[in-house]
Amino acid sequence: DTCNMKKALTMTLLAAVSCATVACATHTPIVAPPALEDVAPFPEAKAGQKRHVIWLAERHNEDLLRVELAPGQVMQTDCNTRGLMATLTSQDLTGFGYTYYEVSDVKGPIATMMACPEGSEEKEDFVAAHGHEYSLNYNSKLPIVVYAPQDLEVRYRIWTGDKKLQSATVE
Repeated sequence: DTCNMKKALTMTLLAAVSCATVACATHTPIVAPPALEDVAPFPEAKAGQKRHVIWLAERHNEDLLRVELAPGQVMQTDCNTRGLMATLTSQDLTGFGYTYYEVSDVKGPIATMMACPEGSEEKEDFVAAHGHEYSLNYNSKLPIVVYAPQDLEVRYRIWTGDKKLQSATVE
């Protein structure tokens, strides 16, 4: 039956074109970030420091996102919880209205002092400094620039909030 075959062929072709259109529309091309110097004249790292730059991808509802900075070091760890203490201060890039951050006063590591279970092994793990000031607004329009001591890495993670707000009870 030629008519049914034409309908089936047309439907198959239509489905293929629809899938191809959706695939193209949802694909986000990877674009290299601009050179930091092209954005603003952030200072060079001081002696004993490294400058770390985080370029965030553009996302929907960026007002619901936060960036947690985690400066730290890879070190030998055991079963005890470990952490570093450090100060993160924000600095204004004069004349541009941009902010950059400096990690200083690094102390530690601090650790719990539990006896580890028999047979547990030491391992290398990333130990981060934590603090309330390490949570920043998500903004894909500007880089996050962090100056840290040479022996620290700067890692980060993205936190997501819910659009729906919960109500507090009145007591």
